[in-house]
Parts: sequence; structure tokens; C-alpha cells
Amino acid sequence: MPDNNLQVDLTTKTEIDLYYDLYIPENAQKRLPLLISIHGYGAHKRYMMREARLIASENFVIASLQGPHQHFRRTDDGYRIGFGWLTDHKPDEYVRLHHKFVLDVIEKLDADERIDATRIFLFGFSQACALNFRFAFTYPNVLKGIIGVCGGIPGDLETNLSYKPFAAETFYLFGHDDEFYPEDKFRAFDARLREMLPNYSSKQYDAKHEITDEMRQDIGRFLLGLV
Repeated sequence: MPDNNLQVDLTTKTEIDLYYDLYIPENAQKRLPLLISIHGYGAHKRYMMREARLIASENFVIASLQGPHQHFRRTDDGYRIGFGWLTDHKPDEYVRLHHKFVLDVIEKLDADERIDATRIFLFGFSQACALNFRFAFTYPNVLKGIIGVCGGIPGDLETNLSYKPFAAETFYLFGHDDEFYPEDKFRAFDARLREMLPNYSSKQYDAKHEITDEMRQDIGRFLLGLV
């Protein structure tokens, strides 16, 4: 018999701290373009700050955001704490949290007169790729460019009514020997993005699930061509 006294999935609101690292070039005298760097599953904000500084010139402010879900991950040196952005339980809630995190960082840096809000770039690796594309398709007028490396695309492209046309410059990079995505999967992602985005470019590399020096050089040129 049903238990009429049982109530399930009730919620209450709370606040959590979301962490990010910020780099502002020394002696910056004006509003600069902003590169927002988003790590993949199991990584952290320090990793993506290092990657972002390898690709962005001294003329960028860089914000490296850290996912809200911490967990232990196995490494060659034992277990380390890593972070992720999504869970299988109610993932839409964490997509919205990612959106708010990105928008809040932009709003703060703009209010502090640190950035040029017309020159914002989103850079994501692995798990962050599809997450960042969700942001771009939901807020198509925020970004000047988006860079995705070794990751997927949103699985709800055909069904999400919040998505709008996105015309900003897009650069999608992937390897031919990725441990997590077979090559035909990447090619399908590439074809779908090329079909729907008017200012799209992509490149395949002799690489695994990683960001290589060749990728860094190409991303750096992509960014400099837009600022």
C-alpha cells in the first residue's frame, strides 16, 4: 500500500563556496580580454590555470574555475583529490550551477573594471567541453569565442528548448588516439558542430586524451587572431 505520510525529494536552499583562481597581468592599465578556463573530470583549477597561461598572452585576464564535486582519484603517487562538474543525479542542477558560476565571475570582473566584457573566451578540456557548449548555446551573446579540447558535445542538442543560435568563433580540437573517445565519435561531434555553427573550425592531432604543445600553439594563435 502507498505510504501517504511519506514525502520524497523535498529541497531546501543553501549556499556553497565556488573556488577559482585569477591571473591579472602585471601593470595592466586597461580592461583586458578574459579567458575562462574550465578543467575536466578529476582535475582542478591549478591545472587549468597552468594550461591557460601557456596559451594566452600577457594581454589576457585569466579565471580558472573549479568544479563543485570533490572526490579521490588514483594516481601513480597514490590517491589525490580531484574535482568534477556533473553527477548522474539531477545533472541539470549542476549545469545551471556552472552557468551561474561563469556569469558571476564575468559580472564581478566587469564591475571591478578588470575585463572588456565584449571579449570573453571560454576554454574547456574533456568533461568541460559539452558543459561549455551548453553555456554558449544558452547565452549566445556572452562569448566572443569558445575552445573545446578532447571532449563531447551536449546530448540534448535536438531537444533543449533553451538553446539559441551561436555565432561566435569556435575551435574544436581532438586526438586520433584518445583513451576515452573513439575517433569515429569525435568525427561525429565535429560534423554536428560544423553543421550548426557558422564560425567553426576544428583540427585533429596525433594525440591521446591530452593537451599537446601543438594544440597550445594553435589555440594561442586562435585567441590572438580575435583580440
